[in-house]
Amino acid sequence: MNDKVNKIKADLQHFCGTEMFFKIPLIGTRFTDGLKYLANEAECFWLITDASVIAKSLSNRSHFITIDFKRLSEKEQFEKQCEAIINYSDGNYNILETHRYNVTDFPLDELRLYFVDNTLMLPSEY
Repeated sequence: MNDKVNKIKADLQHFCGTEMFFKIPLIGTRFTDGLKYLANEAECFWLITDASVIAKSLSNRSHFITIDFKRLSEKEQFEKQCEAIINYSDGNYNILETHRYNVTDFPLDELRLYFVDNTLMLPSEY
């Protein structure tokens, strides 16, 4: 598992901008090459869909939204009764919404995404 995580982390560093946009059916959110790679390698289309739906619902509160996935420590998991959280903020550390995930198979411990102009992307693709 660590080899897979290390490979994903290393490969994500190579994405800068995007050559192609992909679209999530029904909700119409666009996402970038880097997220397409992440979704395939980490098998996390659920994360892209969830983040898109929630960020889109918050776009009337901020035109720029940061999405921060964090797997909690064992102590935090016990305290918060969930395995991971995703914070949605305006980019100025003002949290707009937090979602808890009781169980997750996402291989990374942390991930930051941006949602701007109906497009979900890695920070290096902004």
